[in-house]
Amino acid sequence: MSRQQQQQIQGVVLTGYHSNAELLPQTRRCASSCPQVPESAEPSRRTGHYTVQQNQNPQHGDRYGPSDPSALSSSSSAPIPRTQLSSSPKQGSSPRQSPNSRPRPRPPYQRYNSQDSLDELEMDDYWKEVENITRSGGGAARGDGEVQEEEQQKTPEEGEQEEAWLTEAGLQRLFDDSLAADQDQEVDSAVFLSTLTRTQAAAVERRVQQTLRRRNRQHLPDVRDIFRPPEKNEEPRRLKGGSENGQKDSSPAETETELNVEVAFSEQALSYREHQQRSKVTASLSSPDDKLPNFKLLRDKTGQTRIGDLSPLDMKKVRRLVLVEMTALLDTAGIDLKAHKAVKVKTKESGLFGVPLQTLLDQDQRRLAGTKVPLILQRLISHIEEEGLDTEGLLRIPGAATRVKSLCQELESSFYDGTFSWQQLKQHDAASLLKLFIRELPHPLLTVEYLNAFIAVNKLPTKKQQLQALNLLVLLLPEANRDTLKALVEFIQRVIDHQAKNKMTLNNVSVVMAPNIFMFKGFRSKVTEQQEFSMATSTASIVRLLIRYQNLLWTIPKFIVTQVRQQNMESQRKQNKERAVRKLLKKMAIEKPPERTTPEVQENSQGFIRVQAPQFSKVSMAVQLTAELQAADVLTRFISQDSSVALKKEELCLYEIGGNIKERCLDGETYMKDLFQLNPTAEWVIKAMQR
Repeated sequence: MSRQQQQQIQGVVLTGYHSNAELLPQTRRCASSCPQVPESAEPSRRTGHYTVQQNQNPQHGDRYGPSDPSALSSSSSAPIPRTQLSSSPKQGSSPRQSPNSRPRPRPPYQRYNSQDSLDELEMDDYWKEVENITRSGGGAARGDGEVQEEEQQKTPEEGEQEEAWLTEAGLQRLFDDSLAADQDQEVDSAVFLSTLTRTQAAAVERRVQQTLRRRNRQHLPDVRDIFRPPEKNEEPRRLKGGSENGQKDSSPAETETELNVEVAFSEQALSYREHQQRSKVTASLSSPDDKLPNFKLLRDKTGQTRIGDLSPLDMKKVRRLVLVEMTALLDTAGIDLKAHKAVKVKTKESGLFGVPLQTLLDQDQRRLAGTKVPLILQRLISHIEEEGLDTEGLLRIPGAATRVKSLCQELESSFYDGTFSWQQLKQHDAASLLKLFIRELPHPLLTVEYLNAFIAVNKLPTKKQQLQALNLLVLLLPEANRDTLKALVEFIQRVIDHQAKNKMTLNNVSVVMAPNIFMFKGFRSKVTEQQEFSMATSTASIVRLLIRYQNLLWTIPKFIVTQVRQQNMESQRKQNKERAVRKLLKKMAIEKPPERTTPEVQENSQGFIRVQAPQFSKVSMAVQLTAELQAADVLTRFISQDSSVALKKEELCLYEIGGNIKERCLDGETYMKDLFQLNPTAEWVIKAMQR
């Protein structure tokens, strides 16, 4: 048996030390708007010497470390030896400056093509990227020149976070009776609460109790009036097979590739936890769970719903539900986050680098209506792709420092004028500018509010739950951040598609991009070196999941859409009841003639639907419902019958409007008969996509 096979069977821990190969120069605040960029010609301080030790204790705890940097220092009373930290420097040496270091030759190392195991990540690339970020920050590594950024995060007081959470969920009336009477808001809260699952309701109840305890008064209303306690014989809804993974109880390992999006993720997690407890199996985050399964969504005949498919009104409902569901999922795993709150700081109001994302989009939209991703980021991506994605070390090899700094200044002054010479921009310089743009955002791309939640995803016991949590977090991001992140991971995937030539695998790209995404301005002045080392593998793992599963993460789970439909139906029921009362009061003595049956009602009863297209010459057409008829078939039939349609089929969408949904752009594989049975009173309209 080979040594590698023995290591895989017994389990190994990578420990390491690093030598310091140069004296870091003192950094100064750059006088221009562009941050200082490191020289790429200098060798890295970290040489990445590794030793392999057998893991004698597989239950050695959470390898990812706490998600909250403040919790890292208190997670253990005993200090962690430096040699236990993956790719950490030698004990006693600073990762930012080491005046007594001597050069040491760099050992040869091999880049791995495997994309399965985090143990194969080239963490040396991570620390080289961290050096670049440290030295390009425009100030000293710790404290010097970071006064403005020190106020970016505010940790809420005890109980304050729960109150803010309830307010964000639109449930402030549950703890504050001083609010002015608003019948519509009361009805809205009642409708919202009526659609929650058991785990979602428990998450709300917990925060109501914590908020009321903080206010030191008797709670109102009684939680028993809000939440119906489960019956004694009520069992949680389980997946087939009795486990979260759809497996038989005898196999706790995660091998199932199908994702169930019909049952709330938190309910699945609760079933998984109870199964583990019954089986007396201890879930360990240190188990070899680094494989990335080929996850796929269970086929839904009513169609997949992607971000951008729903109306803004329904998306507001989605966000409230996702906030509660995300919290319930973390509660089920026993993860208690101390979320940070962004504090307004003085930032640039114009320019390209270091400008708030929404401010940048506002100025771009004045130039090009409908812009959802900053124009500078779009242009940098397109330039890199025009130069070709086969360049070895793309995104890893930095551009020359002086040249990148000069290019940054030129872009600031001439990008919007259209006078910037893109022909002179080398590919590695463009990649350096792209990473610089991301990390120079005043607030992180993943937002201050949810950054810790993204890191905490690694604490969930299975890859499936981690993926589900990331799905919810992507939905929680502001639209500007979500769209920009999507453009970034799509570009990264295209780089990975050329890995045979550029040698940039999923793992290689993840370790390079992780510090650029997670280390926003001022971050490194708030964490210790040990905390930073603990977060290295964790953040690289999150970036890896964001890239690998991006096609799943930007979808809205069916159970969330179902809850939105339930809320709409309940609201309509209450409104119809009020209308009926008003109608009775206005009823005239003269009996009205019987209402005629509309053509649409007759068609529906006979197995037809009427598809409308008011934007085109063919205003409407009747379509017979069959078991195999899909939304794409309806579009094809419409285009073939209306020669005046100038748009391509990909630019059109069949919309489901009304009934139990405000508006929804249908997936081409939606089975119309199944959807009609779910929403029989909806109208069906063909129009151009509005994404």
